[in-house]
Amino acid sequence: MNPATDSAAEDYRMADLLPHTGAMVLLERVVSFDADRLSAALTVRGDGLLFGDEREVPAWVAIEYMAQAIGAFAGLQAKLAGQPIRLGFLLGSRLFESNVATLPVGCCLTVAIEKIVHDEQLGVFDCRVSGDNIEIGAKLNVYQPRFDQPLTDE
Repeated sequence: MNPATDSAAEDYRMADLLPHTGAMVLLERVVSFDADRLSAALTVRGDGLLFGDEREVPAWVAIEYMAQAIGAFAGLQAKLAGQPIRLGFLLGSRLFESNVATLPVGCCLTVAIEKIVHDEQLGVFDCRVSGDNIEIGAKLNVYQPRFDQPLTDE
């Protein structure tokens, strides 16, 4: 990763990079970032809409962790270019594999995403979530439409 872009990533809170607020911001911080990749860290939480049990969450929630890492990647690119944060959509996932069925609340995870294909609106990213004895991977297809108005809190 590039130290110049890594240090720029440290200047932003995760909520500044994503079109989410409150408990829906699941990632805690960007660890590293460059033109093709981003790595983020999180601690699995048992609160929020995606979680059913206070002690563990389904492994498929990792797809949302991956999608938010892609959103943070797009958000950092936008911030560094002086552009507003734009809303993006998860179109689907392929090749989802997990060595666990659930993620224990409190465990620390790293989410790593790498751009495979990306144009102005469509993208495919190779994604990995890892932690102690946890390995989850998938390819995510995403779409970021062009809107005339930037996303705001209003």
